[in-house]
Amino acid sequence: MILVDKAVISDDIKDKFFVCNLEACKGACCVEGDAGAPLEDEETLILEQIYPLVKDYITEEGRKVIEAQGTWVIDKDGDKGTPTIGDNKECAYALRDEKGILKCGIEQAYLDNKVEFKKPISCHMYPIRITKYDDFDALNYDRWEICSPACELGASLNVPVYKFLKDALIRKYGEAWYAKLVEEIEG
Repeated sequence: MILVDKAVISDDIKDKFFVCNLEACKGACCVEGDAGAPLEDEETLILEQIYPLVKDYITEEGRKVIEAQGTWVIDKDGDKGTPTIGDNKECAYALRDEKGILKCGIEQAYLDNKVEFKKPISCHMYPIRITKYDDFDALNYDRWEICSPACELGASLNVPVYKFLKDALIRKYGEAWYAKLVEEIEG
């Protein structure tokens, strides 16, 4: 375990390799699983505010789900998350590109400078999952078969999880925190 301020980080985050390989997985993390993307409290408010700017980036089916259920939902575990199309399948904010790869409509709006919010931090941080406790966050590497191509690509490029997720980790915890993490790992 690695300790940085109020975060307990799994050794897997320094030891495992990962680089998303969308050509291979087709964005399966946006459709697989048993719920939508986990959301932090402030993100639910952001989604409510930006939805009018994001809705043109998502599918008609996604819009219908969001208009029926809301911009966020409470999942079966009582947690806040993005709504899904069908029986907890595709994220309502997802879209498919010309290659059939699922992408985030929120992120596409961000890349087009329509919104300042990139996407839910849980999506940006994947494959790290954060569990919040009263006094600290636990950051763990989430192993998932659909990400095998990302693990293989990361290993071939020699990119550990913490380096692949540098921008996401800085977004969540700040540059000074990330510098401490790198110092702890690389010494």
